[in-house]
Amino acid sequence: MVRIPDKAKQFLIVAVKLLVVAGAFYFIYNQLANNDKLDWEKFAEKFQKNWSVLGIIFLLSLSVLNRFFEILKWQNLVSYLRPISINEATKHVLAALTASIFTPNGIGEYAGKALYFDKSETKKIIFLNLINNGIQMVLSVVFGIIGLLYFNANYEIINPKTVAVIFGVFVVLAFVSFFFKGFAVKGYSLEKLIHKINQIPKKIHRKNIVLGICRYLFFSHQYYFLFVAFDVHLPYFILMSAIASVYFLASSLPTFQFLDFAVKGSVAVFFFGLLGVNEWIVIFISTLMWFLNVVLPVAIGSYYVLNFKTTRAA
Repeated sequence: MVRIPDKAKQFLIVAVKLLVVAGAFYFIYNQLANNDKLDWEKFAEKFQKNWSVLGIIFLLSLSVLNRFFEILKWQNLVSYLRPISINEATKHVLAALTASIFTPNGIGEYAGKALYFDKSETKKIIFLNLINNGIQMVLSVVFGIIGLLYFNANYEIINPKTVAVIFGVFVVLAFVSFFFKGFAVKGYSLEKLIHKINQIPKKIHRKNIVLGICRYLFFSHQYYFLFVAFDVHLPYFILMSAIASVYFLASSLPTFQFLDFAVKGSVAVFFFGLLGVNEWIVIFISTLMWFLNVVLPVAIGSYYVLNFKTTRAA
């Protein structure tokens, strides 16, 4: 095996760090500069009319809380292996987010977090991150289905027969999963996965669910208050059901982090269009959500990526 000289290895690490950060900011710039659906003149006009220092601070605080609860979730899950500080958890989460911005479905996040731990713990860290993302997905599905049913009851987009068929398919899939939980593919099975999940103390799982719910509520209400800021005054439950539906359906589609606002924006245009909301407002709010909850954390995460030091032991 060819051994890479230490200086060459250090240069390679620096090059990778710079490539990750440069790539992240290139994709961010590209999406903001080349999106012809963004009418900056309308945005500037609306911003000058409605902006306030307290309003901006409030929206930024919701972004901070959204990411803070994600950091707390990660700190909570990693405590299964060993306790880590808030500072360490912040470093792991933000650096991993930066590394994942141009990878499909945020796969880079798994590798980004694993790099902060010994190689012997890689599989455990990937598994914990799977649980971390899994609970957020489950909550999006639960709230999303409730929101979709409520929205559909008021604005019928799916007829009752189709709803019954979809529900029947879910029931069948649940039964099939239960009866074939012991079926293994390359040594992996649903039964083994459930067993591994149950090895983690219930206290950690309960805390993970509570933190996940808090994160979902802050994130979805930030979306709600942005609509209010853009003079969209619709009944609270209708607006929240549309938001839950958008995030449920958009999260089900495979995408890249840097395209996240485009995917959610296209789904949002359909739902909010039924409510009579102007398309440009929907696109701008989706873009602002992406900017506040992805771009700003990536900017901070870039600092951690550039200061990352390889300390992994075999």
